[in-house]
Amino acid sequence: MPVSSHDIALAERLADAAGAVIRPYFRGNFGMELKDDRSPVTLADREAEAAMRRILDAERSGDGIVGEEYGVKDGVTGRQWVLDPIDGTRSFTVGRAIFGTLIALVEDGWPVLGIIDQPIARERWTGVAGRETLFNGAAVRTRSCAQLGGGALATTSPHLFAEGDVPHFLALVAATSGGNVRQGPVYGGDCYNYGLLASGHLDIVCESGLQLYDFAALVPVVEGAGGRMCDWNGDPLTSASQGHVLAIGDPARTDDVLDALRMASPHAHDDSAGGSGEGDAGDAVA
Repeated sequence: MPVSSHDIALAERLADAAGAVIRPYFRGNFGMELKDDRSPVTLADREAEAAMRRILDAERSGDGIVGEEYGVKDGVTGRQWVLDPIDGTRSFTVGRAIFGTLIALVEDGWPVLGIIDQPIARERWTGVAGRETLFNGAAVRTRSCAQLGGGALATTSPHLFAEGDVPHFLALVAATSGGNVRQGPVYGGDCYNYGLLASGHLDIVCESGLQLYDFAALVPVVEGAGGRMCDWNGDPLTSASQGHVLAIGDPARTDDVLDALRMASPHAHDDSAGGSGEGDAGDAVA
């Protein structure tokens, strides 16, 4: 069914509720722990997701929920609300306001509504399939990029990439930098990078190893601003995607980006990021 004004208003209220929980913990006593995968989690993560789930349980009890902290609740409507209360918990724990709350509505596996909310700066990108993306209520657009060389590339960190993906990323770095080491990638930023791309400040974001709650909200935001979201094969991102994520501000550069990812040497190796140049990631750029 089409995204309604009630769906959008509900997503906005979810973001408001999460932000109200998160702000008092920022640069305060947030009670960090490490999860089984060694990633950090805080009271703010858990309480913000719990606040959003309470609203959904009360108002959309038939819809499913996928959340980073509290898992999956099955639904009966073919719709899922996908929640990441703090995307960028590492940034949150060190006091950097470049994390965000991600809220998506996914219908039959396709992201149709997405919000990137930065609750400290009170910056919010709202994307809906078939509509212009809004940043704090005003329409935004990605920027044109005449050639890949010199394009502004961002990623959170290649240390987070799946094994074997780093050489492909480094090939993309080489293509965008043109051999100029001072024109390297922008590191850090998590979901905030995708908002910046939607607003015309970045050209490419490349990530590996993401989960549905990491990328579902990004798709309507970037595409509603005129950009392209896809995996490393150029396929659309759905709930079945495996976590290789590209955001490209100028869709005309899509083939250039995909070609650059495929240029990795089979013998490339990067000890600092843990990449081996071998492993299952080669399938993503075959």
